[in-house]
Amino acid sequence: MSGGGTWALPVADRAGVRRATVRLVKADRRLFGASVGLNVLAAGAGLAGPWLIGRIIDEVRAGQGVGAVDRLAPWIVVCALAQLLLARQARYAGHRFGERTLARVREQYVDRVLALPASTVERAGAGDLTTRGTADVTDVGTTLRDLGPELLVNGVQAVAVLGSVCVLSPLLGVLGLLGLTPVWLVLRWYLRRARDGYLAQGAATSRIAEAVAATAAGARTVEAFRLQDRRTRVSRDALEESRRTRLYTLRLRSVFFPVVETSYAVPAAGVLLLGGWLHGHGLIGVGAVVAAALYLRQLTEPLDQILMRVEQLQGSGASFARVEGLAAAPGAPVAEGSPEPADDRIVLRGARYSYEQGGEVLRGVDLTVRPGERLAVVGPSGAGKTTLSRLLAGVDAPTSGTVTVGGVPVSSLEPERLRRQVVLVTQEHHVFLGTVRDNLLLAEPGASDAELWAALRAVGAYDWVRALPGALDTVLGPGAHPVDGAGAQQLALARVVLADPHTLVLDEATALLDPTTARHTERALAAVLASRTVIAIAHRLHTAHDADRVAVMENGLLTELGTHDELVAAQGAYAALWRTWHGEGG
Repeated sequence: MSGGGTWALPVADRAGVRRATVRLVKADRRLFGASVGLNVLAAGAGLAGPWLIGRIIDEVRAGQGVGAVDRLAPWIVVCALAQLLLARQARYAGHRFGERTLARVREQYVDRVLALPASTVERAGAGDLTTRGTADVTDVGTTLRDLGPELLVNGVQAVAVLGSVCVLSPLLGVLGLLGLTPVWLVLRWYLRRARDGYLAQGAATSRIAEAVAATAAGARTVEAFRLQDRRTRVSRDALEESRRTRLYTLRLRSVFFPVVETSYAVPAAGVLLLGGWLHGHGLIGVGAVVAAALYLRQLTEPLDQILMRVEQLQGSGASFARVEGLAAAPGAPVAEGSPEPADDRIVLRGARYSYEQGGEVLRGVDLTVRPGERLAVVGPSGAGKTTLSRLLAGVDAPTSGTVTVGGVPVSSLEPERLRRQVVLVTQEHHVFLGTVRDNLLLAEPGASDAELWAALRAVGAYDWVRALPGALDTVLGPGAHPVDGAGAQQLALARVVLADPHTLVLDEATALLDPTTARHTERALAAVLASRTVIAIAHRLHTAHDADRVAVMENGLLTELGTHDELVAAQGAYAALWRTWHGEGG
C-alpha cells in the first residue's frame, strides 16, 4: 500500500451485547428452558433440608420426641439425593447449551470475518482480528460452557433461598436482604468500572499481538533498515500499556472481593439477633429462626459463586463485546440488484483517495482502459500505483470521483459479480491447507481435472505439479508438502485463469519469480487471456515494453500515457526510467 494507518474494529455496546445474548438463547430455547427448569427443581429440593430441620426442632419442643426425628430425617436424605441428581442433569443440559451456542458464535465470527473487505482487515491490523478470534472467542466459550451454567444454578439457588426466608418470616426476609446492602453497593461500584477496564485490557492485548505480528512479518525489512530499536520500543510500549490495564483491573478486584467476603456474615448474624428478640416476645418459633439462619448461611455459597462469576463475566463480557462488535464493522458492499455493467470498459474520472491517517495518495486520476487492452502502470515507489490497483479491483472506493466498469461503480458490485469482472493479483499469496486440487477449486468449484491441468500449464506450473508424489492430490501446507513463494504465486495465477475474469489487475504478481520465469508466466498468462484486459503494476520495465499502452504515475497523478515507443520518444519521465533500467538490466 502506498499509505495507510491503523483503524480499530468496533466494539459492541451493552445493548448490542444484550441483543446478541437474547438471540443466542432464542436459537436454542428448548435446551435453555430445560436447563432452567432442572435448576429450579434442584433448588427446590435443596430448600427442603433447612425447612425440615426447623420442623424437627419445633415438633421436638412440642413433645413429639424421637419419633419426629425418625419420621422427618429420611426426607432430608431423599431431598439431598434428589438435589444431587437434578443438579447433575441441570449442569449437563447447561453444558450442552454452552457448547452448541459456542459453535454458533464461532461460525458467526468466521462468516463475519470472511465478509470483511480486505481494506477493512488491513486498516484494522491482523493482530486485533487474530486476538478476537482466539483469546476473546475462547473467553466467550469458557463462559458459555462453564460460567453460564454455574451462574444459572447459583442464581436460582440464591433466589429460592431468599424467597424461603421471606416465606418463613417476612420481617426476617427483609432483614436478610438489608444485610446484603454492602454487597450490593460494592458490586455497583465494581460494575461501573470493570467493563471499560477489561475492554482496555483486551485492546492492549491486541496491540501486543499486532506489534509482534508486524515485526515478524517485516523481519527482513526491519533488519535491512536497522529498525530493531524502533520495533523494540513499539513492543515495550504495548507491553507497558498491557501491564497498566491489568494492574487497573487487579486494583478493582482487590477492593471488590474483601468487601464481599466480610459482608457474608451480616445477614445471618442479623437474623439470629432479631429472631431471638422476636422469639423472646413470642412472635416467632425457634424452628423458624433456626431455619432462616440456616437458609442465610446456605446463601453464602451460591452468592459467593455468583459474585465470582460476575467478576469473571466482566472479562468474558468484554470479550463478547469485541467478538460481537465485528457485526458493526464495514462489510463487503451489499449491492443485490445492482445494474449489470454495459461492457468491460473501465473508466476513472477525477479519482482521489486518502487514507485515514496520511495524506492524499491519488490526487485526481482520469483514465480509460479499453476492453482487451494491456496497460502497464509504472512510476517510482509511493507514486500511488498500488492504491490505483485497489481502486480498479473494487477493494477500496475512491474518496471522491468515480471508478466504473461498464458504467457501474466497481466497488458497488456484489462479490460474485465483481470476481467475474475484475480480479486483483498481488505478490502476497496463500497456500491453503489441502490438496493442489483443493487450492485450485476455490476459484471454480466445478472445474474438471483437464481444466485444472490447463490452468497450471498456462502459468508454467504444470511440470512441478505433475512431479509431486500425488500430483493434484498432493497435500500442501504446514506439516505436508512445502511450497515456495514462486509455487504459491503460480497457484494463485492458476486460480485467476480458472476464475476467468474479463479484467486482470497484476500488482507485482510475478515479483517472487526469477526474471526468466516471470516473463514466461506473464506471456503465458497473456496468451491464455488473449481477449481479456490486463492491467499490470510494473517494476520490471519489460512488462511496459510488451504492453499496448503505458501509464506513468508520479505523486498520485497520471503524468504520461501512451505506447512504449511514444513515451520513449517524448523524452519524459518514462524515457528516463527506461534508459536507467535498460542500461542496468538490459
